Parts: sequence; structure tokens; C-alpha cells
Amino acid sequence: MAMSVDPKRGAVTPDMNVTPLVDVVLVLLIIFMVLAPVVSASFNVRLPPKPEDDKDRALQRVNDADKPLVLSVGPNGECAVNGVALACDQLPKRLHLMFNARPDNVLYLDGADDAGYGEVLARIDLARAGGASPLVLLTQKLQ
Repeated sequence: MAMSVDPKRGAVTPDMNVTPLVDVVLVLLIIFMVLAPVVSASFNVRLPPKPEDDKDRALQRVNDADKPLVLSVGPNGECAVNGVALACDQLPKRLHLMFNARPDNVLYLDGADDAGYGEVLARIDLARAGGASPLVLLTQKLQ
């Protein structure tokens, strides 16, 4: 720490020399920058397998890449993918998983004749959220 004399008041005023402080901080910064990539802590974790439910197994069986993926909307708004009934709130997640195993994201929509227009549109929105593009509306049953 340095001192200087104030000519007006005749008093001694202390002045702090910050150069050594800046030098020490820069040296510490360089040390931490060099050591940060080297000191990366990692550990292996083995998680238990996720239990599959019957819906997952059934959807895997009907998810053949050579056959089209058909979403059926029943008269009360119930959903089924290739004949496997699903809860409609699970539809985007299940469709996303099924599209990951397919080369395309084409989904055929088969609405029942007595299904409500709003119900079918709600299922179209859920299918789009699941990654269906393009979505093809069926006018006749697939053979």
C-alpha cells in the first residue's frame, strides 16, 4: 500500500496498489481454466430396466414398417392404433415412439361414421403433436 501527501490539507492519504491483486487473480484464472477440463468427474450408473406394460408390447407387435399405421377414432372419441386401444392422453407419446421405429411419419386416420367432428379434430391435433406428418384421412377401409 502506498501513501501520498495531499498538498491542500497536508494530510497523508493511503492509496491502494491493485497491480499485485490483479496479477494473483489472473494467475488463478489461468490455473482454473487449465484444470477445468482435466478434472471432470464422471461415474457409471446402471439403471434398472424400465418395466414394459402390455400396451407397449402390443404396439411393438403391430408397428410393422411395411404396414400402414392407422389411427381409429371411435364414436365416443376413443382411440386405437392398428386395433390396439389407447388412452387419448397417451397418444402423442406412443405415436412418437412408434414413428422412431419407422422410416416415415405417415399416419392414416379412420374416423367412425358417428364420431363427432370435434372429437376427430382433437385426435388430429394429438397425432400432429406425436409427429404425424402427413396425416391421411381414409374414406374407405384399408384391405
